Amino acid sequence: MVLLYKSRHIFAKVGSLTATMHQRSFQQSFRSTSASRGGRGSSGEMFFVARNRNTTGQGNERRSIYQKFRDVDLLDKKKTVTALKPGEDRAIFLGLGMILSSVMMYFVLGITTLRSYAESVWTEEGVCVVLNSTVTADMNCSYNCGSECWRASKYPCLQVYVSVNNTGRVRRLSHNEESQDTSSKCVYVPRCRKDRVAMHVIVMNISEHLKVNQQVPCYYDPREQQETVLLTRLYDHRVVIHSLLWPSCMLTGGALVIVMVKLTQYLSRLCEEIGKIKR
Repeated sequence: MVLLYKSRHIFAKVGSLTATMHQRSFQQSFRSTSASRGGRGSSGEMFFVARNRNTTGQGNERRSIYQKFRDVDLLDKKKTVTALKPGEDRAIFLGLGMILSSVMMYFVLGITTLRSYAESVWTEEGVCVVLNSTVTADMNCSYNCGSECWRASKYPCLQVYVSVNNTGRVRRLSHNEESQDTSSKCVYVPRCRKDRVAMHVIVMNISEHLKVNQQVPCYYDPREQQETVLLTRLYDHRVVIHSLLWPSCMLTGGALVIVMVKLTQYLSRLCEEIGKIKR
């Protein structure tokens, strides 16, 4: 009986030890499984974070490249604007200088050519018929022979009488306004020189020309206050138009330069605004 009791007690201890060992092995296997699952989860999280970091890095690189190109574009625009601004200023100054020069030319022409043209009384153009052409006498003149040196000479005085427009009005013919102011008797006053023969030849050539061409165009005073008629005018309408042509061209050119610069500036600002709207 005692042996049977002891054998039962021994079998009970062996069973309890076996159960304890199975429980411990089960707990260790559960812990290893959990650890393996936990490792897989952490590696997935690390892969997701790394992927997000890679995507963010690529986006930042793209933004930085775009920013660099934009900075280069803005720098080129600034350089272009900086380079164009002095050129535009010079062009505007050029246009203003041309306008100012044309105004000064208008002023000079106004007190010389236009004044003489406006004050002239020989305004009507007609046809003069030569009635008489004779050399009356020798006229005295003086010419310059050096510093403070003047010597006397003589030239033949040619007098010509004409009829204006076959009306019977007889007038004395003169070459132009200067001849009229210098000598009211002679048709032409040559430039005084030492050689009297040369001056005589010039006057005789004029006389022969008038004898061949009996009818010549002339200018007369329509109010009939002048006793002389002119063969030519120093400042007729053709001379006035030709003298006013160059300052007018300069004024127009200066105005066009300024207008083109302002138009270029307006178009550049318009392009910048359109570019900002598209962005």
